[in-house]
Formats: sequence, structure tokens, C-alpha cells
Amino acid sequence: MTTMESLIGLVNRIQQACTKLGDYGGSDSNTFSSLWEALPSVAVVGGQSSGKSSVLESIVGRDFLPRGSGIVTRRPLVLQLHKTEDGANEYAEFLHRPGRKITDFAVVRQEIQDETDRITGKTKQISPIPIHLSIYSPDVVNLTLIDLPGLTKVAIDGQSESIVQDIENMVRSYVEKPNCIILAISPANQDIATSDAIKLSREVDPSGERTFGVLTKLDLMDKGTNALDVLEGRSYRLQHPWVGIVNRSQADINKNVDMIVARRKELEYFETSPDYGHLASKMGSVYLAKLLSQHLESVIRARIPSITSLINKSIDELESEMDHLGRPIAVDAGAQLYTILELCRKFERVFKEHLDGGRAGGDRIYNVFDNQLPAALRKLPIEKHLSLQNVKRVVSEADGYQPHLIAPEQGYRRLIEGTLSYFRGPAEASVDAVHFVLKELVRKSIGETEELRRFPTLQAEISAATSEALERFREVSKKTTIRLVDMESSYLTVDFFRRLPQEMERAGNPAHPTNPSNRKSPQKMEKAGTPAQPTNPSNLAAGSNDDRYGDGHFRRIASNVSSYIGMVSDTLRITIPKAVVYCQVREAKQSLLHYFYTQIGKKEAKQLSELLDEDPSVMERRQQCFKRLELYKAARDEIDSVSWVR
Repeated sequence: MTTMESLIGLVNRIQQACTKLGDYGGSDSNTFSSLWEALPSVAVVGGQSSGKSSVLESIVGRDFLPRGSGIVTRRPLVLQLHKTEDGANEYAEFLHRPGRKITDFAVVRQEIQDETDRITGKTKQISPIPIHLSIYSPDVVNLTLIDLPGLTKVAIDGQSESIVQDIENMVRSYVEKPNCIILAISPANQDIATSDAIKLSREVDPSGERTFGVLTKLDLMDKGTNALDVLEGRSYRLQHPWVGIVNRSQADINKNVDMIVARRKELEYFETSPDYGHLASKMGSVYLAKLLSQHLESVIRARIPSITSLINKSIDELESEMDHLGRPIAVDAGAQLYTILELCRKFERVFKEHLDGGRAGGDRIYNVFDNQLPAALRKLPIEKHLSLQNVKRVVSEADGYQPHLIAPEQGYRRLIEGTLSYFRGPAEASVDAVHFVLKELVRKSIGETEELRRFPTLQAEISAATSEALERFREVSKKTTIRLVDMESSYLTVDFFRRLPQEMERAGNPAHPTNPSNRKSPQKMEKAGTPAQPTNPSNLAAGSNDDRYGDGHFRRIASNVSSYIGMVSDTLRITIPKAVVYCQVREAKQSLLHYFYTQIGKKEAKQLSELLDEDPSVMERRQQCFKRLELYKAARDEIDSVSWVR
């Protein structure tokens, strides 16, 4: 079952991996799509002296953040809280110091300061590169918060004139992302209309769907005033409830009042307050932490499908790019020609493996012959062509002004030729179906030939050359299969009709299968999949004058033609696959790149070099892609390791 710990912990691990790779919120130097930006997070936003640091320390229950005047938070701090079992020791661990467990939170404060100075120096400048801090404690909830530099209105000594805009741009780069939950910190002793956090959140989240409002310093408001209009959503309404916080006073901080004691005092304040007593159950840092943890968990759960989709899409994009990347190639023409020929042979080896069964795909050609072609033959409109009305019309037209004397031979020929013309369609369709399979196998073979992935130009040349060759094979195959059909039309099997008079002698034998009483109708036999046998040979005899031009006479003609067509159909079902394999599959195995080889041998050194060309920055790009691909695959494995509850 999915737990809050596994969901938030999952995002924590992916965020850490992103940071190691240089993918972090607020970075605009990344040439890759950002996985970080797809991960739900809680960004803490507030102006300087709004009580932002105190809120974070209240949630954690520890003093661990640097304090001072001016801009103290100069790098984003990704604070990952992990709830442990009761009685377990508290400790902190930095991503840049893996394996070092710090139990003294004064050391944590100093390490944050030192790590900030390492990137920004001792100046008051800021950096978008985050610091990752994980805290493990039984007194916290599973939650991840990003502490951002406090918004300011003026630059102080030692800061550039652009610092105000730089901080706002950094904060905005985090909170404008649709997956970011905004924790807007505002002091209660200032007009909410002047709140820097609310002003910014309103710009990036005008509906308030992603914003949680936090009101600090409630105990410092002027006597006789309260913040109920804000807390109850009348002054500024958000989709989520406002939460009031009472931080430690400066005197408490100076006296190092324990955070657990401070939490207790905060709870007592709300429970005993005449203004806020009715809201006490939904106030305070403990409630805020639980509220954020639950909401973050629900957002992560909802975003998992889109995160997975982004990861899979990014993996596909990176693998596609890696197909073009990885060992230096020779510079002389002879070695380059040898390299190209070797690459082509490896491609041909993979292609033949697909056809011969070493790899999947060749069986699709057999499926064309075993399923698609018979199905197409069964669907031919033969029954409609041999309908009583059409047979009468064709035979009458063939007779012209003088009716046939004995058997309507011209009528038979026209009916047979007209019916056989339908077989052209399945014959051509078989050729096209095999052509499509061969093209797919070529495409797969190019992609599966790893050595070709570095050379997209050569891949394109091979693809173009094989397409031309397969088109030639298809044209020859079509001509051959159509000839097979035309040959059946051009010369009928005379013995079939010569045997009909012999049937007359058996017609009187009631037990003989050709006796009409023991024979199924042509329609039933066709539906059963068995070609209809020629009916009583009196079809061809003159018969009585009354029957010669009656419906029974024409039905017998249709029956005989149907039987003959069934015989031809069985023949073509065997010969068409033979022709297709001979003209297309066999040629593809033996001479797919023959013409390409003759053209390659005529190319000059410069043209050969172009086929094996690589960008000078390919090696660096390849390394970047490889690391990024490892990140996404690791993230996918992390997601797969969690059993999601829908």
C-alpha cells in the first residue's frame, strides 16, 4: 500500500538526484528538460523579517537556521523531513556531505552558512544552486520544504543594485511552476495588502489553488485588534484555509527556549485566546506541518502519472539523442570506407536475423500468406458475380444475336475471366503487405544496430538506399503476381471441362457423389470452404429446349464456374506466396544494399567523412546525456518500486 512516507520519500530521492546532476528549480542554464520542475514541492515565500525562518524551525522543532540582519538565506534550502520511530535519535545529513550524520544542530546551522559562503563567497550575493538538508526525527512529519531568500525592497551595502529583482526572479522561477505549492508567509502586524508574499502569489496563482497563507506574529498585534478577517478568509480568500502561527519572541530565542516548549506555549495561546479560541484546532505550527504533509502527499499522488509520462518521454528523447552519440573514427578515406562497409554489414546481419527468426518480425511475413491472403480470397465477391441475374446477362451478351447451340463456351470464358480479375487485388495486397513488413524490419534493424547510432547521416543514407531497393523489389513482385493471375485467365484448364461428359455416365448412379441428390448446393459448399464440384454434365449438352434457357440451366453454369474458380484459387494461394518470397524476401536478403555499395565505392574522402561526421561537442554532450539518462532511469525505477493505490 502506498504510504505518505513512500510518496514524499520518493520525491525527496529524485530531487537529490536532480541536484547532483545540476537540475534544480530556478536554474535557467539547463539545456535539458527539467525533472525537478515536474516534482511537487512546497516553496516558502515571505519578505525579510516576516518570520519565515521561525516558521520553518517551529515545523522542525529545532534551531538550525542561520540568523542575522539583511539577507540571511542566500541559496535555496531544500529541507526534507523524515519521520522516524519514537525514541530514535535525531540527526541531520547534507547531500554535499553524504554519510555524515550530524546530531548537533548548531553544527547544522554553521554548515548551512559555510556551504552558502562556498558558492556565494562572504558577500551578500545570492545563488540558485540549492542546499539539500535531510532531518530525521520522531517529532516531524514527512514533508519537503524549499526555503527561498526573503523578498526585499532595497539593496544594502555590499549588494548589487539588481539584488531586489534578482531575488524576486529566483523566487518567481520556483513559485510560477504549476507543481509548486506556495507557502506565503505574512506578518499579522502589517497590512495584508502590503504583503510581499501575497502580492507575488496572487500574480502566479491568481485563483489561490496552490497557495497556503500563513499569518505570523499574531501575538505582536496592537491591543484591541485581531486578524480574524484574514484567518477566516474575508480580507483575502484562498482555496485553502489560512493558518496562524505564534513564533518564539526574540527574548525566547536569546534564552534558547526549547522548541517543544515553544510549541506548547503556541498551543496554549490559541486555546486561551478570546479571539482565536474557536480556531485553535486549525492553528499553530504542528497543524500547519500536518496540513502541508497531507496536501503534498495528495498532490504527489495526483502528479505521479504525469511525472511518469515525463520521465518516459524524456528517456525516449535521450535514448534517441544517444543514438547519435559515443569512439573517434579514422580520418583516411580507406579506413572510413572500411568503417562504413562494416557498419552496413552489421545492419544486414541484424536484418537477416529478423527474417530468419533470430529476432522477432519475420513471422509477420508468414502471417500475410497464412492468414491475410486466404482471408482476402474468401472475401472476393465471387458469389455476387455468379448470381443468377449476372450469369444470364454475361451468357446472353456472349451469345450475341445467335444463341449457343450446345454449351455457352464464350459465356463460360467471360464468366471465368471476369471472376479471375478479382484475384488481382489480393495478389497486389500481399505484395504491399510484405513490402510494409520489410520496411518495418529495415527500420528496426537500423535502430537495433548499435554501431550505427553515432552516425545519423549514414543511417539516413542506408534508410534511403533500402527504401529504393525495396521499391524495386515490390514492382517486380507485383508484375510477377499479376502475371500469375493473368496466366490463369489467358489459358483455361481444358481437362477440367473435358471430364464433365464422363460425369454423365455416373449421373444415373444414385450412390455416386456426383448425383444431384447426394451433392450439396454450390452456395453451401462455398460457405463450408470446399469448392463446389461440377454439376451434372447435362449442363453442357443441349438438353431440352425448355431447360436450356431456364433458371436451372444458368445455375448449373454458375456452379461449374464456381468449381473451376475454386480450383484456381487453391493454385494461386500456393503460387502467389512463392512469387512474393522469390521477388521480395529473397532479393532483400541477398541484394538489399548492392546498389548502395556500388555508389559508396565512388565517393570521395570528403563525402565519406560527411557520412561519419560528428559534432566537435558530441563527446561532452554524450556525457551529459548519459548522466541525465541514468537519472531518469533511476527515477523510473524509484517510481516502479512503489505500489500505487488508485
